[in-house]
Amino acid sequence: MYRPLNSESSGLECSSTTTASSAWGMERKEMMKKSTTTSNYVRRNIKVKVVDLYNFNLEVSREDAVTINQVLERVKEQGRVWWAMEAKNGAGWYLQPEISSQADVNRVSSLSLSTITSSMQLKKLIRKGIPPSLRPRVWMAVSGAAKKQSTVPESYYQDLTQAVKGRVTPATRQIDHDLGRTFPTHAWIDSADGRAALRRLLVAYSFRDSRVGYCQGMNFVAAMLLLVMKTEEDAFWMLAVLLENVLFNDCYAENLYGCHVEQRVYKDMFKKKFPRLATHLEKIEFDVSLVTTEWFLCLFAKSLPSETTMRVWDVMFNEGANTLCLVALAIFKMKEEELIRTKHVGEVMKVLHDATDHAYDPDELLKVAFDKVGVISSQSISKQRKKEELEVIAELELRVQRLNSGDLDPGSSVSQQVNFSS
Repeated sequence: MYRPLNSESSGLECSSTTTASSAWGMERKEMMKKSTTTSNYVRRNIKVKVVDLYNFNLEVSREDAVTINQVLERVKEQGRVWWAMEAKNGAGWYLQPEISSQADVNRVSSLSLSTITSSMQLKKLIRKGIPPSLRPRVWMAVSGAAKKQSTVPESYYQDLTQAVKGRVTPATRQIDHDLGRTFPTHAWIDSADGRAALRRLLVAYSFRDSRVGYCQGMNFVAAMLLLVMKTEEDAFWMLAVLLENVLFNDCYAENLYGCHVEQRVYKDMFKKKFPRLATHLEKIEFDVSLVTTEWFLCLFAKSLPSETTMRVWDVMFNEGANTLCLVALAIFKMKEEELIRTKHVGEVMKVLHDATDHAYDPDELLKVAFDKVGVISSQSISKQRKKEELEVIAELELRVQRLNSGDLDPGSSVSQQVNFSS
């Protein structure tokens, strides 16, 4: 180590002092730089235990813990905004069908100015987040679940669960297999009561729509609905409206037909929005469906933090399933430059996993989705969807023919369910 000489040294020594001091200063700066880097690394790797709004136990960095607390404060502030609207417009003003129903372009001309204004206010409020205490009522109204429930006897769900009790089908066997793998770290979901409620809900729906039955991915969606809704029955009707009205048809069908269509539509949008990134990922042989299949089938419930997932669902239940595509594009948009620097598939997976795992700020993600991804018209998506439907049907029929003729390994069949247990 260099040591500065004292002021009584000779001229030659004084010259050495200047040189040595300069070297010492440079070394000190380098040491401080390394110390700062080490300090930042340690700070990032110090884990803090927190419990989020839906009682998931998390171990996060200090920075993430700060973000979570900031989000909690914003949730409280947004709650005050909603209550102020209740005071102004009347309790449950968003429950009026003409205000809360998903936007129908063909109906706009027949609506009053006050109704259109209220609908726009509701859309703006929902994009900023529904307070957890109001989420069940608002979801039931805007999604159409309340209307769907009103068309059957009040005892429908109770009668259904009683009627199917003890019955065994391939769907019930798969449900039983997946129960213990559904959010195993969540205290209530992993409890006897939580598993029983989740099983009743999934089994009941598998009999309500035997064509869909059960598909892996539904377990995570149903579990989140149980955490949000006030009752198990309300969670059932939210699942019903989600699968029957909100999402594209047959997303959870045995052959995953709807999921394949959505994947193709998404890939088309992805190439148009991010041509440079799409070219790079194709070059390193990364298929976006490696991540988007789980994102879409689990509706981000297994990928994003709980409140961020709920914020995505807030918009989805009000504006439709196209929201999922926008959010998926936003995730790639936020990490575009970093992804372009990746060299292999493993790097891409890590970047995207870290991006979703630490997406504790829903406002940041949704701002990118709505402001930076760009407008994607429902008409263009519908047009592309119709095109992809024909191609998927043709591909499925070909695969079935090859499977029946023995030319295709059953394990590679497109109808094989995706495993989300890990």
